[in-house]
Amino acid sequence: MKLISTMSAVLVFASATFTFAAQSYIVVDNQTGMILASQRPNDKLQVASLTKIATAMVTLDWAQLSKADLSQMAIISPRAIRAGGINPVGLQEGDSLSLRDLLYTALMASDNVAATALAEFVGSRLPNNKGLGPISNFVSHMNALAHTLGMKRTLFLNPSGSDNVEGTLPYSTASDMARLTRYAYSEADFPFFVSQKSRTIHVFRGGVDMPVELRNTNELLDREGIDGVKTGRTGRAGDCLILSSERRPEVQRQGEAVYITPRRIIIVLLGSQDRFGEGLALARQGWGLYDQWTAAGRQIKKNEAL
Repeated sequence: MKLISTMSAVLVFASATFTFAAQSYIVVDNQTGMILASQRPNDKLQVASLTKIATAMVTLDWAQLSKADLSQMAIISPRAIRAGGINPVGLQEGDSLSLRDLLYTALMASDNVAATALAEFVGSRLPNNKGLGPISNFVSHMNALAHTLGMKRTLFLNPSGSDNVEGTLPYSTASDMARLTRYAYSEADFPFFVSQKSRTIHVFRGGVDMPVELRNTNELLDREGIDGVKTGRTGRAGDCLILSSERRPEVQRQGEAVYITPRRIIIVLLGSQDRFGEGLALARQGWGLYDQWTAAGRQIKKNEAL
């Protein structure tokens, strides 16, 4: 099996700009990073709970490298409770959950306490040359990941995306968050976590199993091929959204050779007042541009791709 990266050109393609109320957006081809559409994609903005994608990836990378079992249990500490902000599950000090269920809770329900609990657990097990506390160490690894991915306009300050702080604020850009999301989709487990509309997790409180059904905050799942990714909202960030939309792979046969091209676009929307309406419109328009780009031969210039 082979992957097609380029085809003979039949027309010239240029990335487009659509007018939206959102402060910033970008639409990219997941396979190549080709920018299909954008508006102020490099503006530094607050990204709220989109940050939790980085939290999930540091956790999943650690689990893969250390062969850690995501079924092992973590206890909700006072520090995790003090994270504040969104806690839709109502987690309490002393509750215990599996790392897997904490990931579901952070990604699907956007729970700040769950994200902080993950950081505290994993941060105590990650390399820590500077002698930082577990959560600060975890955040340092989030920023190290961002650096590795070429996210040059990103600063993470906590694992939840909270920006209710004095002084320096966390920030990123639509372009950088698209880079992070493309990386997340290279991890086998991540897409499953963010594609679920609902999921029953198990919170153990006082030794008693208390099942909780999570509902995904992403209202666009299963529309226009959308199968992820993450919502975010704070007063400073406004409404934020990252979407992944997939079509069936393109299959071409030339003699005995079979060429397969995966088809997935990533949409990042920051500072919106109608994230689902604008996100859906960008998904539809993005696929139209994808088809034009395909017809043009999937040409990629260096300044047109992430």
